[in-house]
Amino acid sequence: MNPSASGWINKFGAIIRDIPEPYKSFQDLYNGLKKTGFVYGINIKVPRFIASEHQLSEDEKAKLNLLLGLYHVYGIEKGSFKFDAFIESLFAFYQDLGINQISFLNKILSGRKTSTQLEKLIDSRVYLEDNIISKTFNSIITNSLLFIDLLLFSRYLQNQEAIREYAKQLEHIAINVTYHALNSKEKEKNDERLAQLFGASLTFIDQDEESFDGAYRDRLLRDFSVWENRYFLDIACLAIWEDKSLEYQESEFIFGIGKDLGFDEKQIQRSLEEITTFFDKNSEEIPFLKDQNLAIQFYDSMSKVVNKLILRNGKRLQKELSESAELVSLLSQSTLRDLNKEEKKKVQNQLIDIFKSVPSLAIFLLPGGAVLMPIVIALIPKLLPSSFDENRVEKKDKKS
Repeated sequence: MNPSASGWINKFGAIIRDIPEPYKSFQDLYNGLKKTGFVYGINIKVPRFIASEHQLSEDEKAKLNLLLGLYHVYGIEKGSFKFDAFIESLFAFYQDLGINQISFLNKILSGRKTSTQLEKLIDSRVYLEDNIISKTFNSIITNSLLFIDLLLFSRYLQNQEAIREYAKQLEHIAINVTYHALNSKEKEKNDERLAQLFGASLTFIDQDEESFDGAYRDRLLRDFSVWENRYFLDIACLAIWEDKSLEYQESEFIFGIGKDLGFDEKQIQRSLEEITTFFDKNSEEIPFLKDQNLAIQFYDSMSKVVNKLILRNGKRLQKELSESAELVSLLSQSTLRDLNKEEKKKVQNQLIDIFKSVPSLAIFLLPGGAVLMPIVIALIPKLLPSSFDENRVEKKDKKS
């Protein structure tokens, strides 16, 4: 399954129909999605029973975890896991929420099938940025508050009235909990990144117009369900986590907000232990913890985007390349020696001609697209037969 290609939702449906429901209650679902990082807004992995032929990117993991979670919310609420009925209900839900802003690269495309339209809606929900260009400049690319969609969908299936207003309430509480948790301790660089992550993920309210006076705490136990409150507690634990320890002030805030949410000390302590365990296992993979300068962030983000675009269009590119003997010859020579200026220009021009025939590679035709060519050339050998690469000379480590 390829979550970046058209038809992935139907493919997901075909796969999930053959798998016994792994989450039979909301508690099972919540615990399972917490292990993937989805509850925390950091998608480290997807459940094991979802197989993919490619290494999944962060946004692809987010889309799969989101759809999987929504599917099980539907099954738990309705007592029936009928995929077609689920798709129709989910599409109506997102329309009622007003999640219908499609990214500019997909806006010109239209789809008659509900699943095709839903794919675009989910794309617009997952990505923080509205287009692929601005997204490459930002290492944080996915919405960190996607779990709110599951809470809202559960509410929607029970009562469809005023669902967008309820979405505003959930975001209001989530951003207030995060704000006050971060302010309960001495702020560090990672805290600023986390604040940016949550602030950029807001959909229904404007952070600049938000009130942070503490009045939100009066509504916690009164207005929300136990699982909504559980989510607020885990978001608070995420906000105060640092160096696997808690200062007294931080601990005081967490146990105070946990009490307001209706949890006892043992439950609050468990939430703290779970976030610590999650970071112990995955800290190297969490984007906002990586201390990188802008140039490295740009290169890493660009590499991920280009890698996905090239490999996802591998078959078509392989066909186009096979019809350009001179280009293949130059690329082959580039594995053995540095091409001269004229040869590099020729490679660039011929690749751009090929990219014109593949719509999803339009990024290379934009101003500055040429700077991506070294990444492309490094990936091309993966698309060609092994005989193309048999003469590659591996560079020796200078330290050896």
